[in-house]
Amino acid sequence: MSVAVSFADAERAYLADALERVGPDAPTLCEGWTTRDLAIHLVVRERRPDAGPGMIVPALSGWTEKVMAGRAGDPYSELVGKVRTGPPGWSPFAVPGVAGLVNAMEFFVHHEDVRRAQPAWEPRELDGDVEDLIWSRLGRQARLMFRKAPVGVRLHREDNGTEAVAKAATPVVTVIGAPGELLLYAFGRRSAARVRLEGDPGAVARLEAADVGL
Repeated sequence: MSVAVSFADAERAYLADALERVGPDAPTLCEGWTTRDLAIHLVVRERRPDAGPGMIVPALSGWTEKVMAGRAGDPYSELVGKVRTGPPGWSPFAVPGVAGLVNAMEFFVHHEDVRRAQPAWEPRELDGDVEDLIWSRLGRQARLMFRKAPVGVRLHREDNGTEAVAKAATPVVTVIGAPGELLLYAFGRRSAARVRLEGDPGAVARLEAADVGL
């Protein structure tokens, strides 16, 4: 089993455990969403392919929101159970190899969305191969995620000093941290990502106020 697939499977289980532990009304780092809302999002994502485009394209979000609203009355335990067991066989997400490709980062971020919205959290220590996986995926997606940044952005991996250009522009802000923390920052979880920003104070402020993420 590849690192990506095993990591995706582990994060799915951890996320389901976290959702079960905190209950349906706990906050998350997804603005405006409770844990129930997040569970519905994950179930719809894997079981309603017709609603998937609206999770990415704002012009199509109305249908996605309608589909999600239709699951609002589902028992929370059933929603969490579906998150835990994964997609049915007919789902595109059940195709071999897809889990590692699209779920590893998704479930890591959403697991942290639940963990870090609760009191007294601390960053987890991830295995080196997982950190390498996150850094590799981040390197491929960084330009897309920071496309709206009004300044140049450089990502600096603090454990080994490697860097990736997320936005080629000036002035440049360097975001420093562990791969997992950099990924969370790139996904817009600024308040919870343990990173440091270096650069002109005005440029740093502009990046902090920018809309980043997918």
